[in-house]
Amino acid sequence: MNKDVAFKDILKNLREENLAIFAGAGMSAKAGFVSWSELMKPIADELELEIENETDYVALAQYHENEYKTRSKINQLLIDELSSNAIITENHQILSRLPISTYWTTNYDKLIEASLEKEGKIPDVKYTVKQLALTKSKRDAVVYKMHGDVEHPSEAIITRDDYESYYIRMEPYLSALAGDLISKTFLFIGFSFTDPNLDYILSRVRTTYKKDQRRHYCFMRKVQEELCEDNVEFEYKKKKLNLFIKDLQRFSIETILIDEFEEITEFLAALEKEINRDTVFISGAAHNYGEWGKEKAEEFIHLLSKRIINEGFRIVSGFGLGVGSSVVSGALEAIYQNLKSIPKDSLVLRPFPQTNSSEEIWTNYRRDMLDHAGIAIFMFGNKIEDDELVISNGMLEEFELAKEKGLLIIPIGQTGFVAKDIQIEIEKDLEQYYSTNKKLIELQKELWKESVDSDKIIEVIIKILRTAI
Repeated sequence: MNKDVAFKDILKNLREENLAIFAGAGMSAKAGFVSWSELMKPIADELELEIENETDYVALAQYHENEYKTRSKINQLLIDELSSNAIITENHQILSRLPISTYWTTNYDKLIEASLEKEGKIPDVKYTVKQLALTKSKRDAVVYKMHGDVEHPSEAIITRDDYESYYIRMEPYLSALAGDLISKTFLFIGFSFTDPNLDYILSRVRTTYKKDQRRHYCFMRKVQEELCEDNVEFEYKKKKLNLFIKDLQRFSIETILIDEFEEITEFLAALEKEINRDTVFISGAAHNYGEWGKEKAEEFIHLLSKRIINEGFRIVSGFGLGVGSSVVSGALEAIYQNLKSIPKDSLVLRPFPQTNSSEEIWTNYRRDMLDHAGIAIFMFGNKIEDDELVISNGMLEEFELAKEKGLLIIPIGQTGFVAKDIQIEIEKDLEQYYSTNKKLIELQKELWKESVDSDKIIEVIIKILRTAI
């Protein structure tokens, strides 16, 4: 399927909070865990088989249990190899920041829930039927682990016996998956579609809903010519892949073809960038308000924040000196005047630590705030240091981080100080900051032409925000 068409539909479902993730083994490939081949090598060795010649690891696990009448060795391998402190991958990090509340996985590891927790979210993890009846308080996402959890290896689905009895033991679990496949759009990542349980569910959904199935998406790597012995093998594998892709369409699963697995990360990062266009980071600090004066400046910040919320955007702010209070008051006024149409989480406050923290902690704090935004507005930018008025180095760092992350940067140069310095730097190379979007460039020029007329400045900023999304 055309990647741009798929991207737009996935983005639409993400905005509507209807996107679910199904993560397979490939999702955890870069986390530092051993591969299935490496995991099962000791099992193959005990059976006097060559792991290089084996591809059916479920059968291998069953052979071992048949031979030794126990699965204790397999259980121990799962604990030893999948309980280690693996690295949370960039894909996991991006997904945990996106507005996704449903995750399904066949993986035993804890990477999904760990990445959600690192993001400050509460995951409700379910790997047994009984857990379906329980709901974790204030949960942000549900993580369904189809094949079990590494901390409970004796209950993991790994042998043929486990798979064959799955439909009986886990029937309510399968019904939950069927329900999500009907009501949500799934994005399959790192999944090979060889799992018999998923195949069973997809078949049930297809036969029930036929042409009314919801569309889902998966990533599939193109056949690599350099990995084939000759052109005959290359053409054969391409033909087989095309047939497989067409077969997936029976289940309303469209394939996004990629050349390299890194493209998945690029795709997810692009989704995050687009979804974050709805969120505006306001950077500002002011001990001195220059020609604006305190009263006029605070009223301007209040009205701008209120208007941004009323336009349907979210605000993220670090509660900067002399600016943060007005941002909060304006945003809250908009929220509580429109409780039915504006969600309360439209304002996200991240006050800086008041204790003497290291520069590294403050940098990470700023980076975390900017991870949630797609647009950054800069105003004023000064502070008192050793009884002298100096520019805000914190705002300068926020500008550099915003530039590094590719945010749309809107300096209100009329407020002076750091904001004016940022304007001057951007004017040197407008296309670097606004690509070739002529409308954005013209609007930014229009903004800088305005004097300290609050109403006119706000109107132009709103036009910029509307153009950006």
